[in-house]
Amino acid sequence: MLSSLKHWLTLVGLAFLISGCAQPDPVLSLSGSTMGTTYNIKVVDNGRLPESILLQSKIDIELEKVNNQMSTYRPKSELSRFNGMPNGSMKVSPSLVTVMNEGLRLYELTDGALDVSIGPLINLWGFGPDARPTQIPTQAEIELVKARSGLENVSVEGLRLVKRSASMYIDLSSIAKGYGVDVVAELLTSMGAEDYLVEIGGEVRTKGQKPDESPWRIAIERPSGRGEVERIIAPGNMAVATSGDYRNYFEDNGVRLSHIIDPRNGYPIKHNLASVTVLDPSTMTADGLATALLVMGTEKGMALANEQGIAAMFIEKQDAGFVTRYSEAFKRFVHASDS
Repeated sequence: MLSSLKHWLTLVGLAFLISGCAQPDPVLSLSGSTMGTTYNIKVVDNGRLPESILLQSKIDIELEKVNNQMSTYRPKSELSRFNGMPNGSMKVSPSLVTVMNEGLRLYELTDGALDVSIGPLINLWGFGPDARPTQIPTQAEIELVKARSGLENVSVEGLRLVKRSASMYIDLSSIAKGYGVDVVAELLTSMGAEDYLVEIGGEVRTKGQKPDESPWRIAIERPSGRGEVERIIAPGNMAVATSGDYRNYFEDNGVRLSHIIDPRNGYPIKHNLASVTVLDPSTMTADGLATALLVMGTEKGMALANEQGIAAMFIEKQDAGFVTRYSEAFKRFVHASDS
């Protein structure tokens, strides 16, 4: 399921822990703003990297490119121009093609639980660039908006995006932030960095280790909204992404309405699954899968994760508290953190 938070995605479910050590090699710490949220980067300086100011400038340039390609909040971005055009095709950047193709792949893999064409539904519920609605949408309004969606109306042909419905509206925010993490990680690698942690709005990718040769450790937050840690893991050369229903929502007559919309029925999710964390070599993929598995719920999400070898952690809210479950592929990270 596609979720568009205020100014892209806000921080959901992750914190990273960086601890000091005796006589460390220099660690460059960089932070800034992007995609309506913040980024934080730790990179071990091995003597081959440019100075911090130049390094951050290169990072900001790359992230600005991603925003100009995929933001639905920028009216002149590639994606906004595609959304605003009538039927036809438009030549776009290879980056936008990459992210769009992943959206299409995950749509098929998750049987529609992640659908990058439900931007109009997200806007209808008030979690997109448009303002929050003054009342809950009616079933008729939801069905009307759903009729305008559907990935059968969009395709990728080389470097061109094709739309066959003028009302088609694509929102890539469920995977574009993760793609931004990957862009920064690959930039660092291309410049010779061997050990780093990159975090944008809670999505994280790590490589190598800290100066004391201990692993980068990631704290997965308990979905209580109080900043409590559920588990700490050492992902190694992997990405970590979490999707949760507990940080961005509004209430109507005492009913909590999550920003996580199920594209198959057009309504916010209502089951007890509160958050899903996914590990994958690609942050973009982990980002999308975390949202899709959350939409699917624990039983169906776990079945898909085990079938596809996806490392996923599910946290359910039950009357007695939170219950955590792990896919088979995730268990090795649990055991590694316990050792």
